[in-house]
Amino acid sequence: MAIIETLDPTAADRFAGAARTGEADRRAAAEAAMLRLEQFAHVMDAAFVIPGINRRVGVDAVLGLVPGLGDLAGVCLSSYVVYEARRLGAPRWLLARMAMNVAFDGAVGIVPLAGDIFDAAFKANLRNVRLLRRHLERSGKIRPSVIEGTAYRIDG
Repeated sequence: MAIIETLDPTAADRFAGAARTGEADRRAAAEAAMLRLEQFAHVMDAAFVIPGINRRVGVDAVLGLVPGLGDLAGVCLSSYVVYEARRLGAPRWLLARMAMNVAFDGAVGIVPLAGDIFDAAFKANLRNVRLLRRHLERSGKIRPSVIEGTAYRIDG
């Protein structure tokens, strides 16, 4: 840094500004990825309302109605959230927890009828996105949201 300062006193300021801009770009990219993941989780777990009981379900629960292949497709789609979490720099313990949520959802989803009801209630994608958002906010990789966690509720 001293060499830069002796050649051009403003070069150090420009270098520091470039570092801050890079950080802002990374934060913006992480926030954009979180928005995509939240939208994906909403579609997968809470896109539709079941009339009469006002319970939200998503594509994951609908796919679970197809024996065998539907649950496998749901697990593959849900793995996208874990992949994105890895790309965003989530620690191994968080990736393992998220993978366990996906695996648990897939394993229980195989059971006829009870698995379909469980798929509608467990909402692994929303859980995983909430875990990832909390980690990224605490580590400073994204700005804290106005509302704690995501805008989607897991219990309703």
